[in-house]
Amino acid sequence: MKNKKTWEEVENLMVREIKDLNDNTQFLKTKGFIQHGDVTVYEHCIMVMVKSCEIAYRLKADVDYSKLIKGALLHDYFLYDWHDNDSSHRLHGFSHPRKAYENARRDTVLSELEGDIIRHHMFPLTIIPPQSKEAWIVCMADKICATKETLHMEDLIASKFISV
Repeated sequence: MKNKKTWEEVENLMVREIKDLNDNTQFLKTKGFIQHGDVTVYEHCIMVMVKSCEIAYRLKADVDYSKLIKGALLHDYFLYDWHDNDSSHRLHGFSHPRKAYENARRDTVLSELEGDIIRHHMFPLTIIPPQSKEAWIVCMADKICATKETLHMEDLIASKFISV
């Protein structure tokens, strides 16, 4: 069973993956784009990562935390401001998972599981549903976090990872 980790071990994996993406990809650019309300894409992705890990941990789900974490962090790695008046952003909700996946594949090595997380996190807007537990968890966590962000509900647990 993959879920024999303590919460401290999960937190250490989260910090390590954030640092790796910050150092080796364009992930820090997501700090320059707003996602929901006044929350940046960077903050949103970290909140989704934390919420995904909380869900998996509380459910004692048999998940691959490393892949869950990386997929959650890169699920919105589309690298543009979707609020811009640009016709290519009109169907952002439907199209950004593919763009995030393409960018992530360009900038890092992705497993099939991480790709599933990124490509299917917008289900049911994306027709194909998630194919793994990890992708379903991120799909749900994304909706929880987006709702909280839109309603300006602070997530204190996730806030400590934003400054990593």
